[in-house]
Amino acid sequence: MQAYVFIAVSADGFIARKNGDLDWLPGSDGSGPEDGEDYGYKEFFATIDTLVMGRHSFEKVLTFGEWPYKDKKVVVLSSKKDATPQHLKEYVQWLNCSPPELVKKLSSQGDSHIYVDGGKTIQGFLYHVLINKIILTRVPVLIGDGIPLFGPLAGDIKLKHIKTQDYPSGFVQTHYKPV
Repeated sequence: MQAYVFIAVSADGFIARKNGDLDWLPGSDGSGPEDGEDYGYKEFFATIDTLVMGRHSFEKVLTFGEWPYKDKKVVVLSSKKDATPQHLKEYVQWLNCSPPELVKKLSSQGDSHIYVDGGKTIQGFLYHVLINKIILTRVPVLIGDGIPLFGPLAGDIKLKHIKTQDYPSGFVQTHYKPV
């Protein structure tokens, strides 16, 4: 099983404002980036079997209008009661389990590549040393306060730099492999 992170952060390391808003992130309303660049997202997304996200990320995606993940299985990790709207039940599975348990379950179903999204979910996978690649896109904006991407860990996680690409928009994307 390979678990990947593909996420945008502000230059000061936040994935959202404290209230979950993404208004600082161009295209965060589901319309896509203003410059039409997808920063490799479509190519990346085509390689994954399942998208794993937390409840807060799921609730945010619901505000985008049309469900953007119709071609993929989506797992929402949450200890709260399943809040999947009826029209998305065929796409979304709501589970309350640990990242290692989820990896075991998805592996047994034949999944080999998962996309891990959402701050707490990413932190949980990192804590259990289950992330194989991190694609981090820094957006040239300082928001001052918000939800950080990274949190407490069981120990240091050293990262091997794979590559960095800068874009005319000022976005800088870096690929890392935990070692």
